[in-house]
Amino acid sequence: MSVELDGVRVLIVTSNTGVERDELLVPRDQLRARGALVTHAATEGIDVHTFRHDLIPSESVRPDMSLNDVNPRSFDAMVIPGGTVNADKLRTNATARELVRSAIAADRPVAAICHGPWLLVEAAVVTGKTLTSYHSLRTDLVNAGATWIDAPVVRSDAEGWTLITSRKPDDLPDFIDAITAEFSVRTS
Repeated sequence: MSVELDGVRVLIVTSNTGVERDELLVPRDQLRARGALVTHAATEGIDVHTFRHDLIPSESVRPDMSLNDVNPRSFDAMVIPGGTVNADKLRTNATARELVRSAIAADRPVAAICHGPWLLVEAAVVTGKTLTSYHSLRTDLVNAGATWIDAPVVRSDAEGWTLITSRKPDDLPDFIDAITAEFSVRTS
């Protein structure tokens, strides 16, 4: 096992359905393989139904806890997977929005992929940020005050907090490397 992220506590937040399978499982498993302590919290403490490409049902995953049980001070970073339905459900969840704001207030990096930035729009935290996402979110992000660019991964420190974003499952290697690199910088 790698120790690049030895002891870094990562929170992955999802709803209980419509989660893009690889955007949940690949970061969870690869960050753990790099030494992170990863906790998956869902809106409810019941199985999370994942999908491939939003439409093809995939496996069910048991979260470690519900969003209501999360202590935001217990984590060093937050990851927000995509999936259209997942992101739409998360952005309407007051606890998820407050967890994002708490992470930012505590100077914790937030990483979001694909449709995940919808939660950031609803939490009203993207103004002044440069980011990427699935291309269909571009207008929403620009209207919320962000600068959108088409790149595999974007890191933004604007507005006093770190945001790492990626576009889609194909970008997962870059996304995970950027999260890992963030903690190399923070611990050096």
